[in-house]
Amino acid sequence: MLFWWDPLYFLFATPALLLGLYAQARVQAAYQRWLRAPARLTGLEAARRLLQAAGLYEVRIEGTPGHLTDHYDPQSKTLRLSPSVAGVASVASLAVAAHEIGHAVQDAEGYWGLRARAALVPAVQFGSWLGPLLFVIGFLMGSPGLAWAGLLFFSAAAVFALVTLPVELNASRRALALLEGSGLLLTPEERAGAREVLQAAALTYVAALAQALSTLAYYAFLAMGMRRSND
Repeated sequence: MLFWWDPLYFLFATPALLLGLYAQARVQAAYQRWLRAPARLTGLEAARRLLQAAGLYEVRIEGTPGHLTDHYDPQSKTLRLSPSVAGVASVASLAVAAHEIGHAVQDAEGYWGLRARAALVPAVQFGSWLGPLLFVIGFLMGSPGLAWAGLLFFSAAAVFALVTLPVELNASRRALALLEGSGLLLTPEERAGAREVLQAAALTYVAALAQALSTLAYYAFLAMGMRRSND
């Protein structure tokens, strides 16, 4: 993101950026469509039932402000639901709540992907600022070694996105199984709606991976160019 003035950056970044915009638009469209489809329970009520059915009695439920800010915190064993999910009885609310409970089930089972993602968080936080800084310093000083060191630190973000994708897909599969097994989705239309919401959400993680890889590829291209110019 440090070379916005370089037209070459857009050659790498534009496809992933367009995919990200499409993914966000699809999420909003699917969510709004199925938010209007009534369900038997609100997201909060469904979450309580699903947690009990999964035997996750230690998981607390809290509210969280914002729109589609729902998430599961494995450190505090807390499921946080946004107002439009917790307080609305809709197919979309059920899908979102069940997805986050899918993460709670992953946590209870010690799912490898969730553990790997949690382990990567410190490296991502550290590398996300140090990597670009080292790369720019190396680039400006004409030091390929320093630039490649920065690239290595920055690559943690791409690894994180790569690990996140199967974690989210697995949580969505678990969510559908939970909803169908609990009888909360009564009709084929409701099942199709929940699946549409979850698939649209999954596309955002595909887009995030594409964006991370495209930025990494751009930096690698510049670093290789530095090496060739120094030979």
